[in-house]
Amino acid sequence: MLAVVKNPHTENSLFEVKGEIPNKLLQYLQDNFGSDIKIMDDDEEMIDIFSSDWFKNINNSTTPGEIVKIYRENLNLTQQQLGKKLGKFTRQNISDIELGRRSISKEVAKKLSIFFNVGVERFI
Repeated sequence: MLAVVKNPHTENSLFEVKGEIPNKLLQYLQDNFGSDIKIMDDDEEMIDIFSSDWFKNINNSTTPGEIVKIYRENLNLTQQQLGKKLGKFTRQNISDIELGRRSISKEVAKKLSIFFNVGVERFI
């Protein structure tokens, strides 16, 4: 079972609860979040997002610099913090990479892939 609580006035989820959800918790969520909660049964079809047309379109249109920014923001790092973790990169160096004003060398792509634990091809 999946319970998703939506942020009012947006499509963003505040949180999701997956697995066997106790009835008391479901009742609490319904009482406190009302129409902002969506409950899905296990028999609802789930898809692999990586094979969806939406993901393929987004993936093809996202630049390596934008991917760096996404990964950096997911870890709540500033540009300066990421620069220090990669070596002697300034905040401006990271900004230039994210904005596409500076290309990502193979050496930097390797550092990024190790740091973010993803394939090097994400940054090339």
